[in-house]
Amino acid sequence: MAEKLSAGPLTFRYKQVIVMRNDLKMSRGKIAAQAGHAAVSAAEEARKKCSGWWKAWIAEGQCKIAVRAESEQELLELERKAKRSKLPTALIVDRGLTELPPDTITCLGIGPAPSIQVDAITGQLPLL
Repeated sequence: MAEKLSAGPLTFRYKQVIVMRNDLKMSRGKIAAQAGHAAVSAAEEARKKCSGWWKAWIAEGQCKIAVRAESEQELLELERKAKRSKLPTALIVDRGLTELPPDTITCLGIGPAPSIQVDAITGQLPLL
C-alpha cells in the first residue's frame, strides 16, 4: 500500500492584499464591490508593470487577503509605503452613487507581488 505524503501548510510566494477602511462602516455589499474594484485594478497594474509577478500569482492560484485600516490617513500611509517599495497599487475612490459621498477613498489594493514584500507593509494589519 502506498504511503500518503503530507504536503504541509500551503504557502504562497505571491499575494495580493486588499486594505479596507474600517471607519466608513460600509454595508457588506459595498465592501464587496469596493474590494472587487481594488483587486481588479491592482492586478491590472501588476500585469502592465510587473508581469513576472502577475504571471506567477496567476499560476499559484491568486492568493488574496483582506485586511482593515482604521482611517483614510492610515490607508494613504500604506499606499506611500507600497509605492516606495515599488509594489503595484490601486487606491479606490468612490463615485458617491450609493452609500458614500463622492470622492471618498474606500480601499487600497497592493500586489500581486512577492508575499514577503507585501507582508512588510501589511503584515501587522488585522484581518477584515
